[in-house]
Amino acid sequence: MPQTVAMTAAPQHTFFWRRIGGGTGSDVCRVYPRADGGWDLHGMAVFHEEGLACDLGYAVSVDTGWVTQAAHVSGHCGGRVVDLRFHPGADGRWRVGQGAGPDADTGVSVSACPDMDLNFSPATNMIAIRRMALQVGQEAKAPAAWLSFPELRLQELPQVYRRLDALRYQYDAPTVGYSGVLEVCESGAVVEYPELFSRLGTGTPSLSTPD
Repeated sequence: MPQTVAMTAAPQHTFFWRRIGGGTGSDVCRVYPRADGGWDLHGMAVFHEEGLACDLGYAVSVDTGWVTQAAHVSGHCGGRVVDLRFHPGADGRWRVGQGAGPDADTGVSVSACPDMDLNFSPATNMIAIRRMALQVGQEAKAPAAWLSFPELRLQELPQVYRRLDALRYQYDAPTVGYSGVLEVCESGAVVEYPELFSRLGTGTPSLSTPD
């Protein structure tokens, strides 16, 4: 994944979550604006789950409409060294590469999955929420290219979001048996993810909300 953010650039938002179920740990994510109007999410999740000690850094780039352009996950999952790079190919299918090695088709269609979703982090729910920009009362399907845990295998995940009010969404992922009401902040980042994550603090103040 190409470097898209200068090291001296200031993030527009910083979010920090703690795990409240399924293990212990925390996650910090910074959101950087790009000159082309897109956004870069850079984060680190450190946690212990399924008997595995994990430190997984992630970077996800989205365009001006919050459609995922590329993603990179690196670090450790138990004794496994992780270096996975994801991007939609010219044929409209997601591909995953191992470090600098050749790409291998994962069989997930980008035309049906405009969002990248990382199972181990709440940061990527903001991508779908920002992209859809639902009005209160609206509902939409949001199938995602989902990186499962602990397998770290990319697959399609059916999801449905329904906006209940300004800061709450009914969220359903039936194939993994999850249903809950997500509380978010004005930027679309998750504040409370029932049984899984809770955000600490209010993040970095900014002059504007990501569009």
